[in-house]
Amino acid sequence: MSLGICGKSPFRSFLRTGVVRNLLRLSSLSRPSSSSKGLVLGVYEGERGDGSVQFTNAGDVFNNSTSGRLKELLTISGPALKKGRSRIFYGLHQDFPHVVVVGLGDKNAGINNLEQYDEGKENIRAAIAVGCRQLQDLEVSLVEVDPCGDAQCAAEGSILGLFEYNELKKKKKTGVTVKPFRSFEDETWQKGVLYAEGQNLARHLMEAPANYITPTSFAGTIQQAVHSTGEKVKVHIRPKSWIEDQQMGAFLSVAKGSDEEPIFLEIHYNGSKVSDESPLVFVGKGITFDSGGISIKPASGMDAMRADMGGAATICSAIITAASLKLPLNIIGLAPLCENMLNGRANKPGDVVTAKNGKTIQVDNTDAEGRLILADALCYAHSFNPKAIVNAATLTGAMDVALGSAATGVFTNSDWLWRHLRQASVVTGDRVWRMPLFHHYTRQVTESQLADLNNIGKYRSGGACTAAAFLREFVKVPHWAHLDIAGVMSNKDEVPYLRKGMAGRPTRTLACFASLVSQDYVNGTDQEEIRTGVEQCIQKFLDVARQTECFFLQKRLQLAVQKPEQVIKEDVSELKNELQRKEALIQKHLSKLRHWQQVLEDINVQPKKSTDLAQGPLAYLEQASANIPAPLKQT
Repeated sequence: MSLGICGKSPFRSFLRTGVVRNLLRLSSLSRPSSSSKGLVLGVYEGERGDGSVQFTNAGDVFNNSTSGRLKELLTISGPALKKGRSRIFYGLHQDFPHVVVVGLGDKNAGINNLEQYDEGKENIRAAIAVGCRQLQDLEVSLVEVDPCGDAQCAAEGSILGLFEYNELKKKKKTGVTVKPFRSFEDETWQKGVLYAEGQNLARHLMEAPANYITPTSFAGTIQQAVHSTGEKVKVHIRPKSWIEDQQMGAFLSVAKGSDEEPIFLEIHYNGSKVSDESPLVFVGKGITFDSGGISIKPASGMDAMRADMGGAATICSAIITAASLKLPLNIIGLAPLCENMLNGRANKPGDVVTAKNGKTIQVDNTDAEGRLILADALCYAHSFNPKAIVNAATLTGAMDVALGSAATGVFTNSDWLWRHLRQASVVTGDRVWRMPLFHHYTRQVTESQLADLNNIGKYRSGGACTAAAFLREFVKVPHWAHLDIAGVMSNKDEVPYLRKGMAGRPTRTLACFASLVSQDYVNGTDQEEIRTGVEQCIQKFLDVARQTECFFLQKRLQLAVQKPEQVIKEDVSELKNELQRKEALIQKHLSKLRHWQQVLEDINVQPKKSTDLAQGPLAYLEQASANIPAPLKQT
């Protein structure tokens, strides 16, 4: 009988209790100083389920550089690494005294339709975050990271995982610089850095105390942040006098309860080659502290209302990310910024205020202030002839009750917007979920005793839906989406690569959404519009062919009944004229089709060839021609 090292054999026990223990003891005695480098490597679950080690490409490279020692130690030091778990080794390589190996789970993990995200990408983010934090706890200041086959996700996991707001503490964690292992996939890594830094900017703004992030300082922070993005981004900080000139009565009614001056912040990113191209407009709720006003909130947990400007923080950060990525589209960000406090001038329950579009609003709950400031901002957004408007707001506790922290609730009148938002969320792992925008909810906010609208619904239930219905009263564009981000405002332990605190969600989803929309733009033309134009041309083409066929069939029936020579001559002449007219129409639509096809070919879409498109309609003509009596064909 051969002696193996599986199961509970004495030899395996010896390896574990003897060799490994001594290795770990010796390596810990010679643990390098805090200034040394560290390395995070990923390992997949063995396909056979037998605990075998399956490295990534970078892991194989490093293991070979240690003559296989890493694989040997990983095999004998414990059970196979599960997803999100880690194991650290010291002294394996002179360049990397600290090596953390993290479990990536199934190598073939991809889009999980039930969970509605890419599981493989999320596994990478979570695992890399674990490894980087472990090295930070050891005060390692320089960490190289295994790209794990997706450098963008690895970069996001490391930078998001290391972020912590500690600016006001004397004792801070070690600052860690991360970069890809041996510069593997450096360009893709940098893209992940930009996405993660964008979300971290939003986290910083949301986490900072309200006496540090006032409307004025919020605007100043954004103005400083755009400096690195280049000349294509302009920031306009509009004062109270400008807001008054714009007749934003709903916004001003909230702001007057605080001594802090309101600010209307605008960010203009002009990334399109066509300067006058219709922009994508983001609107974000910017309540830098929400006491609830006279309808005051409970004291417990009120400190978290420093993050009630999460909508403004995420849309501004997403635009800065888009600008850093140099996306080829125009984006405008609008953020009404103020505090919701209570003084002698504050809104009182039952007050009526007038929005920018002239609609009057009965304010029955001063804690439903977010929709008031958004109403004026949405009205103003229409002045830019937007392609689409997307607003984000920590709007209702009802959304937190409905979805919790699993996903952002999306209310939209546009299937096109929804498809892009959902696709972006699958990629980023920061999910969205579509909510109803029924007229059922509209009636609950439009039946007001004193005004055109009421800022709360008639009934307690469906609060997130009635809030969305209220906002819809200030929207005229066909592509609009309202993102209620109240449930995803903070993180406890739900997202493993985010520390406890304000989450900055869904910044990456908004940035990815902008990227997807930018791919729809080609020289100022939207691919969706191009395809619509092609479909319309084809439909008209088919209509002409069907009309021609019907005309010929009618004439055949007439000639079958009436045989006089004069009638035949008249019909022949009429048929010739009709055929010439139809041929002219066909050539006109063929010309349009060729134009659209050329545009589609320019954007690498594979359309049908002109001849293929023409075969259908011409088949009708050929069939109709076959039905013409012989004497007519001879002429």
